Amino acid sequence: MNFSPNSTLLFVVAGGVIIFVLAQSFFFLIRAYRRAKELGMDMKQVRKTIWSSALFTIAPAVSILLGVITLSKFLGLPLPWIRMSVIGAITYELPAATSTAKALGISLSETITDPRIYSAIAWVMTLGILPSIILVPLLLKKIQKGLLKMKNKDAKWGDLFSTSLFLGMIAAFSGMVFADVRNGLEGWIPVFVLLCSAVVMGVCGLLIKKCKMKWLENYALPISMLAAMIFAMVITPAILG
Repeated sequence: MNFSPNSTLLFVVAGGVIIFVLAQSFFFLIRAYRRAKELGMDMKQVRKTIWSSALFTIAPAVSILLGVITLSKFLGLPLPWIRMSVIGAITYELPAATSTAKALGISLSETITDPRIYSAIAWVMTLGILPSIILVPLLLKKIQKGLLKMKNKDAKWGDLFSTSLFLGMIAAFSGMVFADVRNGLEGWIPVFVLLCSAVVMGVCGLLIKKCKMKWLENYALPISMLAAMIFAMVITPAILG
């Protein structure tokens, strides 16, 4: 059976879903903008929020593009395109696909031509993300109520708990960063990139606090991500030779 992960049918399906998502996004953006006008909101502030939100997506978009390029080497373009465009979680999609491929003994440098292997990887990527789709509507309201109740009792502890949840989420992926440190200097590349991002974020924090650059609050995360990506592109070939 001839199979191509870059078939026209897959491109049509992926493109159709992405166009639908984009159309939905623009629809609600226009509705929200018009509603803000009806409510008499400060439209200058609304436009500023829209603009800053758009800029905030640049860094994640670059990382997603890199994820699509990486996955397309062995999964073709349509599947990574639709997965990363709609879900956009490179921290999940890339490990799920690569770990499945390794478990099946498939080289990540060759394009998959076996439909069974392609289907297995697609199913793992899909089923693995389902719990988050199901649990969010079931538990989010209760979690939000609990956080609000805690903040009303003690605002400081409420903020600390929210921060700890965020750090816990990051810590869940720390294993990927330190997984290959025993493989020599090249295994430390993710650690060096992480440290670079942390340093840039720290500098941004100092500029916000010491230099009163409040506008930087909305851009500190994208800046640190872009700096880490650039650093990774420089340090990786330097170490690997």
